[in-house]
Amino acid sequence: MKKSVGKQALVYPTPVFLVGTYDEHGKANIMTAAWGGICSSEPLCIAVSVRPVRYTADAIIKRKSFTISLATKSIIKQADYAGIVSGRRVDKFSELGLHAERAEFVDAPFVQESPVIIECSLYKTIELGVHTQFIGEVQDVKINEEMLTADGKPDIEKISPAMFAPVAGLYYGLGECLGKGFSIGKEFLKKDQGLDNL
Repeated sequence: MKKSVGKQALVYPTPVFLVGTYDEHGKANIMTAAWGGICSSEPLCIAVSVRPVRYTADAIIKRKSFTISLATKSIIKQADYAGIVSGRRVDKFSELGLHAERAEFVDAPFVQESPVIIECSLYKTIELGVHTQFIGEVQDVKINEEMLTADGKPDIEKISPAMFAPVAGLYYGLGECLGKGFSIGKEFLKKDQGLDNL
């Protein structure tokens, strides 16, 4: 029997994004965000929700750019710290021993130590309750070469992205592969069924 637990932010898993920005003085900053993900295929966009009072929100609005550096198992402690303290008070890159690198296509920094970088230009801003949702159009993705398969695709096991479990407030690593998308469910297709656009 299922038990009601009320309204909770209970979607598993959520990402661990390090959102990179420059402030009005050109200072590089990162903020950890879990409320985010792909929100459009064409144009290719990623959404990240940030409270308007955050230092990062103001920087995104002014620079109209941000990056997403995926947090991994190897930098999860640094990612947690980046979500605890404000860039208004501390230089997070310096405190954490991380290196800020200027993005190639947008006016924002990224975390050199992260194996996957997504460069976004601000596409749209939506005021959504206590958060502002920043929708970024993806301008480029950079991946460490050693994290690619022989045919040039990202190897998720080598990347080892971190995941966050809301409510419990815990970080997790990658689990087992369950099968190939748009493939393992085909066993339920009947002979006269085609593949729908859903």
